[in-house]
Amino acid sequence: MSELEARDRNAIPGGEFAFPGERKLPLNDASHVRNAVARFDQVKEVSDSERDAAWKRIESAARKFGVELHEKSWHELGKPH
Repeated sequence: MSELEARDRNAIPGGEFAFPGERKLPLNDASHVRNAVARFDQVKEVSDSERDAAWKRIESAARKFGVELHEKSWHELGKPH
C-alpha cells in the first residue's frame, strides 16, 4: 500500500473513510481496505455504533474492490479464523 500524500488524503471525500468524522482509514482502493481491517482496532475514542457503521463501509468497499473479508463483524478482528 502506498502512503497517501496529505493533499491526496485531503481530496478523498469523507464518505470514503471507514470513520468519516475522524477521516481515519481511507477506503479508496483494495490495499487501503485491507489496511483498514488490519488497523481497525487502533482507532480510539469512537463508540460501538461508530464502529458498526465503519465496518459496514469497510464491507461495502471490500465488495467494490474484490477484497475477501474473513470476519463477519469487527468483533471478530484479532481472533483466530
